[in-house]
Amino acid sequence: MHPFDPGYAHAPYADLVSTYPGPETYPPQDFRVEWGPIFHRGRLDGSARVLVLGQDPAAHEAITRRVLVGVAGRRFQGFLSKLGIDTSYVLINTFLYSVYGQHAGNTHATDPNIARYRHTWLDALVTHNQIEAVIALGGLADTAFHTWRTAPGNAAYDGAYAHILHPTYPDSAAASGADGAVAMKQLTTSWNNALTTLRATVTPDTEHPFTPYGDALTPAELDAIPEADLTPGLPAWMRSDEPWAARQGTTAAEKRATICVQVPEDQRPF
Repeated sequence: MHPFDPGYAHAPYADLVSTYPGPETYPPQDFRVEWGPIFHRGRLDGSARVLVLGQDPAAHEAITRRVLVGVAGRRFQGFLSKLGIDTSYVLINTFLYSVYGQHAGNTHATDPNIARYRHTWLDALVTHNQIEAVIALGGLADTAFHTWRTAPGNAAYDGAYAHILHPTYPDSAAASGADGAVAMKQLTTSWNNALTTLRATVTPDTEHPFTPYGDALTPAELDAIPEADLTPGLPAWMRSDEPWAARQGTTAAEKRATICVQVPEDQRPF
Protein backbone atom coordinates (compact mmCIF):
# COMPACT_ATOMS: atom_id res chain seq x y z
CA MET A 1 0.00 0.00 0.00
CA HIS A 2 1.21 3.49 -0.85
CA PRO A 3 -0.43 6.28 1.20
CA PHE A 4 -0.77 9.63 -0.52
CA ASP A 5 -2.07 13.14 -0.05
CA PRO A 6 -5.65 13.24 -1.43
CA GLY A 7 -5.32 16.92 -2.32
CA TYR A 8 -7.77 19.79 -2.15
CA ALA A 9 -11.11 18.27 -3.09
CA HIS A 10 -13.12 19.50 -0.07
CA ALA A 11 -13.97 22.82 1.56
CA PRO A 12 -12.48 25.22 2.45
CA TYR A 13 -9.33 24.18 0.61
CA ALA A 14 -11.00 23.59 -2.75
CA ASP A 15 -12.04 27.23 -2.77
CA LEU A 16 -8.61 28.41 -1.64
CA VAL A 17 -6.70 26.64 -4.41
CA SER A 18 -9.17 27.79 -7.08
CA THR A 19 -8.83 31.48 -6.14
CA TYR A 20 -5.08 31.87 -5.66
CA PRO A 21 -3.38 35.14 -6.66
CA GLY A 22 -1.00 35.40 -9.61
CA PRO A 23 1.34 37.98 -11.15
CA GLU A 24 -1.07 40.79 -10.31
CA THR A 25 -0.17 40.20 -6.65
CA TYR A 26 3.25 38.55 -6.91
CA PRO A 27 5.44 40.73 -9.20
CA PRO A 28 7.36 38.48 -11.63
CA GLN A 29 10.54 40.50 -11.11
CA ASP A 30 10.48 39.38 -7.47
CA PHE A 31 8.88 35.91 -7.66
CA ARG A 32 9.20 32.91 -9.97
CA VAL A 33 5.48 32.95 -10.78
CA GLU A 34 6.06 30.91 -13.94
CA TRP A 35 6.59 27.80 -11.77
CA GLY A 36 3.14 28.14 -10.21
CA PRO A 37 1.96 28.31 -6.59
CA ILE A 38 2.89 25.68 -3.99
CA PHE A 39 0.20 25.52 -1.31
CA HIS A 40 0.95 23.20 1.60
CA ARG A 41 2.18 19.89 2.99
CA GLY A 42 0.55 17.78 5.67
CA ARG A 43 -2.95 17.17 7.00
CA LEU A 44 -6.05 18.91 5.71
CA ASP A 45 -8.48 16.49 7.36
CA GLY A 46 -8.84 18.34 10.67
CA SER A 47 -6.24 16.27 12.54
CA ALA A 48 -3.39 18.80 12.56
CA ARG A 49 -2.26 20.08 15.96
CA VAL A 50 0.92 21.84 14.81
CA LEU A 51 0.82 24.56 12.14
CA VAL A 52 4.13 25.48 10.51
CA LEU A 53 4.97 28.63 8.54
CA GLY A 54 7.91 28.29 6.18
CA GLN A 55 9.36 30.82 3.76
CA ASP A 56 9.00 30.02 0.05
CA PRO A 57 9.25 26.99 -2.27
CA ALA A 58 12.59 25.96 -3.77
CA ALA A 59 13.48 23.68 -6.68
CA HIS A 60 12.44 20.39 -5.05
CA GLU A 61 9.09 21.89 -4.07
CA ALA A 62 8.43 23.07 -7.62
CA ILE A 63 8.58 19.45 -8.79
CA THR A 64 6.73 17.70 -5.93
CA ARG A 65 4.12 20.52 -5.58
CA ARG A 66 4.38 20.41 -1.79
CA VAL A 67 6.26 22.71 0.60
CA LEU A 68 9.42 21.86 2.56
CA VAL A 69 10.48 18.59 0.95
CA GLY A 70 14.18 19.27 0.30
CA VAL A 71 17.03 19.63 2.79
CA ALA A 72 15.06 22.10 4.90
CA GLY A 73 12.08 19.76 4.96
CA ARG A 74 14.07 16.74 6.10
CA ARG A 75 15.80 18.73 8.83
CA PHE A 76 12.51 20.09 10.10
CA GLN A 77 10.83 16.68 9.84
CA GLY A 78 13.39 15.57 12.42
CA PHE A 79 12.37 18.50 14.63
CA LEU A 80 8.74 17.36 14.47
CA SER A 81 9.84 13.85 15.39
CA LYS A 82 11.60 15.16 18.52
CA LEU A 83 8.36 16.95 19.35
CA GLY A 84 6.55 13.62 19.10
CA ILE A 85 4.56 14.72 16.05
CA ASP A 86 4.53 12.05 13.35
CA THR A 87 1.47 13.02 11.30
CA SER A 88 -0.54 15.74 13.09
CA TYR A 89 0.94 18.74 11.31
CA VAL A 90 0.27 21.07 8.41
CA LEU A 91 2.80 23.35 6.72
CA ILE A 92 2.32 26.40 4.52
CA ASN A 93 4.75 29.06 3.30
CA THR A 94 4.93 32.80 3.75
CA PHE A 95 4.96 33.13 -0.04
CA LEU A 96 3.08 30.99 -2.55
CA TYR A 97 5.81 31.44 -5.14
CA SER A 98 9.56 31.06 -5.08
CA VAL A 99 11.32 34.29 -4.12
CA TYR A 100 13.67 35.63 -6.80
CA GLY A 101 16.41 37.12 -4.65
CA GLN A 102 16.39 37.55 -0.86
CA HIS A 103 15.77 41.29 -1.21
CA ALA A 104 12.41 40.45 -2.80
CA GLY A 105 11.30 38.52 0.27
CA ASN A 106 12.18 41.41 2.55
CA THR A 107 10.49 43.89 0.22
CA HIS A 108 7.21 41.99 0.33
CA ALA A 109 7.36 40.83 3.96
CA THR A 110 4.31 42.94 4.90
CA ASP A 111 2.74 43.32 1.46
CA PRO A 112 -1.01 43.60 2.26
CA ASN A 113 -2.14 41.97 -0.99
CA ILE A 114 0.07 38.94 -0.47
CA ALA A 115 -0.89 38.77 3.21
CA ARG A 116 -4.60 38.85 2.45
CA TYR A 117 -4.61 35.47 0.72
CA ARG A 118 -2.14 33.96 3.23
CA HIS A 119 -4.48 35.01 6.04
CA THR A 120 -7.34 33.04 4.47
CA TRP A 121 -5.21 29.91 4.68
CA LEU A 122 -4.21 30.59 8.29
CA ASP A 123 -7.81 31.33 9.22
CA ALA A 124 -9.00 28.11 7.59
CA LEU A 125 -6.33 25.99 9.26
CA VAL A 126 -6.90 27.24 12.79
CA THR A 127 -10.69 27.11 12.33
CA HIS A 128 -10.82 23.54 10.99
CA ASN A 129 -8.13 22.00 13.21
CA GLN A 130 -7.29 21.91 16.90
CA ILE A 131 -4.01 23.77 16.51
CA GLU A 132 -1.98 23.72 19.71
CA ALA A 133 1.16 25.43 18.39
CA VAL A 134 2.31 27.55 15.48
CA ILE A 135 5.99 27.38 14.51
CA ALA A 136 7.60 30.01 12.27
CA LEU A 137 10.77 29.07 10.38
CA GLY A 138 12.89 32.18 9.98
CA GLY A 139 12.31 35.91 10.09
CA LEU A 140 9.93 36.22 7.14
CA ALA A 141 7.64 33.59 8.63
CA ASP A 142 7.75 35.35 11.99
CA THR A 143 6.69 38.59 10.31
CA ALA A 144 3.90 36.73 8.49
CA PHE A 145 2.57 35.29 11.75
CA HIS A 146 2.50 38.64 13.56
CA THR A 147 0.98 40.36 10.54
CA TRP A 148 -1.85 37.81 10.70
CA ARG A 149 -2.36 38.17 14.45
CA THR A 150 -2.53 41.97 14.36
CA ALA A 151 -4.83 42.25 11.33
CA PRO A 152 -8.47 42.86 12.27
CA GLY A 153 -11.11 40.24 11.54
CA ASN A 154 -8.89 37.17 11.40
CA ALA A 155 -9.69 33.90 13.15
CA ALA A 156 -8.89 33.70 16.85
CA TYR A 157 -5.81 31.80 17.98
CA ASP A 158 -4.55 31.55 21.57
CA GLY A 159 -2.20 28.57 21.36
CA ALA A 160 1.57 28.42 21.68
CA TYR A 161 3.93 30.14 19.27
CA ALA A 162 7.62 29.55 18.53
CA HIS A 163 9.91 31.40 16.13
CA ILE A 164 12.99 29.33 15.30
CA LEU A 165 15.90 29.69 12.93
CA HIS A 166 15.15 28.44 9.43
CA PRO A 167 16.46 24.90 8.76
CA THR A 168 18.90 26.19 6.12
CA TYR A 169 20.19 29.05 8.27
CA PRO A 170 23.65 27.45 8.74
CA ASP A 171 24.04 27.08 4.96
CA SER A 172 23.04 30.66 4.15
CA ALA A 173 25.15 32.01 7.00
CA ALA A 174 28.21 30.08 5.80
CA ALA A 175 27.62 31.27 2.23
CA SER A 176 27.74 34.83 3.56
CA GLY A 177 31.11 34.24 5.21
CA ALA A 178 30.05 33.21 8.73
CA ASP A 179 31.54 30.25 10.56
CA GLY A 180 29.37 27.28 9.53
CA ALA A 181 29.92 25.38 12.78
CA VAL A 182 28.94 28.40 14.87
CA ALA A 183 25.84 28.95 12.73
CA MET A 184 24.86 25.29 13.11
CA LYS A 185 25.24 25.56 16.90
CA GLN A 186 22.98 28.63 16.82
CA LEU A 187 20.40 26.59 14.94
CA THR A 188 20.43 23.64 17.34
CA THR A 189 20.28 25.97 20.35
CA SER A 190 17.27 27.75 18.85
CA TRP A 191 15.57 24.44 18.14
CA ASN A 192 16.31 22.97 21.57
CA ASN A 193 14.86 26.03 23.31
CA ALA A 194 11.68 25.81 21.23
CA LEU A 195 11.32 22.07 21.80
CA THR A 196 11.61 22.51 25.55
CA THR A 197 8.74 25.00 25.50
CA LEU A 198 6.56 23.25 22.93
CA ARG A 199 6.78 19.80 24.49
CA ALA A 200 4.92 21.20 27.50
CA THR A 201 2.06 22.32 25.24
CA VAL A 202 1.76 20.00 22.24
CA THR A 203 0.01 16.64 22.53
CA PRO A 204 2.38 14.13 20.93
CA ASP A 205 1.39 11.45 18.46
CA THR A 206 4.11 9.25 19.98
CA GLU A 207 5.47 9.47 23.52
CA HIS A 208 9.23 9.03 23.71
CA PRO A 209 12.13 10.46 25.73
CA PHE A 210 13.42 13.80 24.53
CA THR A 211 16.99 13.80 23.24
CA PRO A 212 18.17 17.39 22.63
CA TYR A 213 20.24 18.31 19.61
CA GLY A 214 23.99 18.54 20.04
CA ASP A 215 26.21 21.13 18.42
CA ALA A 216 25.22 19.93 14.95
CA LEU A 217 22.48 17.96 13.27
CA THR A 218 23.34 14.30 12.82
CA PRO A 219 22.22 12.09 9.90
CA ALA A 220 19.91 10.23 12.29
CA GLU A 221 18.11 13.51 13.03
CA LEU A 222 17.10 14.03 9.39
CA ASP A 223 13.76 12.32 8.84
CA ALA A 224 12.41 11.29 5.46
CA ILE A 225 9.38 13.11 4.11
CA PRO A 226 6.40 10.77 4.61
CA GLU A 227 4.93 9.27 1.45
CA ALA A 228 1.45 10.27 2.72
CA ASP A 229 2.43 13.95 2.40
CA LEU A 230 2.89 13.83 -1.37
CA THR A 231 0.80 13.26 -4.46
CA PRO A 232 0.39 9.61 -5.53
CA GLY A 233 3.10 7.94 -7.57
CA LEU A 234 6.10 10.10 -6.70
CA PRO A 235 9.24 7.92 -6.41
CA ALA A 236 10.81 7.39 -2.99
CA TRP A 237 14.02 9.20 -3.94
CA MET A 238 12.07 12.44 -4.15
CA ARG A 239 11.60 12.15 -0.37
CA SER A 240 15.25 11.47 0.43
CA ASP A 241 18.22 13.73 1.11
CA GLU A 242 19.65 13.13 -2.35
CA PRO A 243 20.20 16.42 -4.28
CA TRP A 244 18.00 15.43 -7.20
CA ALA A 245 16.75 18.88 -8.31
CA ALA A 246 18.78 22.01 -9.02
CA ARG A 247 18.40 25.21 -10.99
CA GLN A 248 20.83 25.30 -13.89
CA GLY A 249 21.74 27.70 -16.67
CA THR A 250 24.52 29.83 -18.09
CA THR A 251 22.51 33.04 -17.72
CA ALA A 252 20.21 34.33 -14.99
CA ALA A 253 17.20 33.98 -17.29
CA GLU A 254 18.10 30.42 -18.30
CA LYS A 255 18.73 29.40 -14.69
CA ARG A 256 15.41 30.87 -13.63
CA ALA A 257 13.62 28.87 -16.33
CA THR A 258 15.42 25.56 -15.81
CA ILE A 259 15.28 22.94 -13.08
CA CYS A 260 17.35 19.82 -13.76
CA VAL A 261 15.86 16.67 -12.22
CA GLN A 262 18.18 13.68 -12.08
CA VAL A 263 17.55 10.24 -10.59
CA PRO A 264 20.27 9.63 -7.95
CA GLU A 265 22.86 7.07 -9.02
CA ASP A 266 21.99 4.62 -6.24
CA GLN A 267 18.33 4.67 -7.32
CA ARG A 268 18.91 3.80 -10.97
CA PRO A 269 17.95 0.27 -12.04
CA PHE A 270 20.99 -0.16 -14.31
